[in-house]
Amino acid sequence: MKTVCVIPAFNEEKNIAAVISKVKPFVDEIVVIDDCSHDNTFAIAKTAGAHARRHPLNCGQGAALQTGTDLALRLGADIIVHFDADDQFAAAEIPDILAPIKNGQADVVFGSRFLEKKSDLPWKKKYIIWPLGRFINRLCGVKTSDPQSGFRAYTRAVAESFRIDNSRMAHCTEILIKLTRGQWRVAEVPITVTYHEYGQKFSGGIRILKDLFIQKINK
Repeated sequence: MKTVCVIPAFNEEKNIAAVISKVKPFVDEIVVIDDCSHDNTFAIAKTAGAHARRHPLNCGQGAALQTGTDLALRLGADIIVHFDADDQFAAAEIPDILAPIKNGQADVVFGSRFLEKKSDLPWKKKYIIWPLGRFINRLCGVKTSDPQSGFRAYTRAVAESFRIDNSRMAHCTEILIKLTRGQWRVAEVPITVTYHEYGQKFSGGIRILKDLFIQKINK
């Protein structure tokens, strides 16, 4: 099964080469979508061996993920992995994310920071993400331990079944909602996240909720 990793990136020239190098042993090909960075992210990603594409305007991480997923499908991906460019995820855990799919146990796998105590969450993130996640589960009628995780994998059939409409803060939850309601077999596995910056703000959670309310109203 051909596995393609999609990495959205914005101003990640300090991290992108290292992330690509760490991911390479665990996937067949890597797609990097530079979301109109102001630095050398695009050139570095291309030099590092990724299929690099660049948005002419900053469109948001959700839009970059959809652009990357479209390219991964054109490259013949059987499984698509979403991975962040900031070097906070552990690339060595990609096989853990892929295992339920390759073993025929799931169509979609989400990484979770809360299933085991593998991630040392800063108190700001812990006391924002956890209650926010519980509220999102109630609001949207889904059940997951970590609705804002960006580390996930799904099959080609799943990728072809929906599109990411929310380009900004709430795209993680949108993906979760669409996939759990699509009658796909969903699994979660514990992941490790190493935080280099502690920039999560309460206002970020408010923007996520705002986007979700707007999305529900427009349905």
